[in-house]
Amino acid sequence: MPGTVEERPAVPPACGRLPLWTDPACAAPPPAAHGAGLAAQAAMAPVLGARREITYLDLPCRSVLNRCSNPHMPFGWTINPYRGCEFGCTYCYARYTHEYLGYDRWLDFETRIHVKSEAALRLEEEARGGRLRGRAIAIGTATDPYQPAERRYGVTRGILEVLARQDGIHLSITTKSDLVVRDLDLLREMARRGSLHVNFSITTLWPALARRLEPRAPTPLKRLAALRQLSEAGIECGVFAMPILPGLTDDDASLASLAEAAAAYGARYLLGQPLFLRESARRAFLPFLERQYPELVRGYRRAFARGSRLSPSYCARLAQRLARLRRRFGLADGPRQAASACGGPHPLPSAGPVAAAGTAPYAHAVRSLPVVSARAAPRSSAARAPHPPRPRTAGGTDQPSFPW
Repeated sequence: MPGTVEERPAVPPACGRLPLWTDPACAAPPPAAHGAGLAAQAAMAPVLGARREITYLDLPCRSVLNRCSNPHMPFGWTINPYRGCEFGCTYCYARYTHEYLGYDRWLDFETRIHVKSEAALRLEEEARGGRLRGRAIAIGTATDPYQPAERRYGVTRGILEVLARQDGIHLSITTKSDLVVRDLDLLREMARRGSLHVNFSITTLWPALARRLEPRAPTPLKRLAALRQLSEAGIECGVFAMPILPGLTDDDASLASLAEAAAAYGARYLLGQPLFLRESARRAFLPFLERQYPELVRGYRRAFARGSRLSPSYCARLAQRLARLRRRFGLADGPRQAASACGGPHPLPSAGPVAAAGTAPYAHAVRSLPVVSARAAPRSSAARAPHPPRPRTAGGTDQPSFPW
C-alpha cells in the first residue's frame, strides 16, 4: 500500500517452533520506487517539535492498515502509529525500516521520529461500513505505540478511539510502556465488542541490565505494574520475552524469574524469541557489546556470521526450556489458548508490585541489584554503571546456553 512498508509478505520463521508473534521476517524490502517515494516524503516532512536530541516530524499516510500475509502470524493486518522509536533498544531489529525513509545512520531510528498525525482520520475512512469486522489487527509490530511521542501527539489514542467504535475486531497491542493503562477505558470497550490482548515486552528483570539494553524504556517493574492493573481490569495480558539474548538473558535463573513474575502479576501467557540481528541492528548492538560485554563479542560475531538468525539447534533448545517454564508456572503459549489452558486468572500478590517489590515472588532476582533511575540518570550513565551480576549455581544449571 502506498505510504506503508512496515509489513510485507514473508518467509516462514526459521527458528524451530517458537511462536514468533512479532516475526521480523514479516517486513521485507519494498520496491525501489516505493522506497524512493517514502524518502521524498520524509525529506519534506515538517518538523512538529523537538526535545533534547529527539526531533519529531510529520508523516502523511494514505492508509494506516498494513497487510501481513505471513501464514505463521495470528494477525493479517498491522498498525504502527509512528516510524522510529525513542526507547532506543540496542537490539531492535526494526532500525532498518528507517532506511526506506532515506536515513543511513542507525541512530536516526531513535532520534528522528515520524508521527502519523492523520492516522485516525485515515483509519476512520478505512473502517466505514464495518469493513474491519472480523479482522485480526496487531498494533506495535515495528515501533512501540506508547513511546514518549505518544504523550505529546496521542496518535495511538486516536487510533484506538476509532477501533473502539467497531464491532468484531480482534486486536493485539505490544508495548514496553506502562502508558497503555491510560487507555483502559478504550481497551475495555474493544474487548467487549470484539477481542483484545496486550503483550508486554520484557527482556529482563535486572534493572541495571534493562537500563543498558533499553535506555529510554520504562523499567521492568513499571511494565509489570501495568500488566497487573490491566489484568485486574479484565484485560487479557501476556509477556513477550523478546528478544532473548545469549549470555545475557538466556540463563535458567533469569528466564525462570521472568516466567514467575509474569504469572504472579496476571499474565496468562508467555512467549519467547531469540535475538534476530539484521545488519542495521548489528551497527548498534555489536558496538554496545564491545563497550559493555567485550567477552561476548567474538561469540556473537561467530553466531551471526552467516545470517541474522541463531542456529536452529539453539532455537529448539530455547523453545523446549520455555515450554517447561510455561508448564511450571501455568502459562499458555499464546492468548488463543490462555482461557482453556490456565483455568482462570492467576492469583495476584496482595501488595502493589512496585511499592512492595521486595515481597514479590521474584524478589530474589532483583533485591540485590542497583536500580538505575531512568529519570535521574543521563543516558550515558549506563556506560558508568557496574556490570549487573548474572545468576549462577554450584551445579552450573544457570550457565548461559551459548550458541557457539
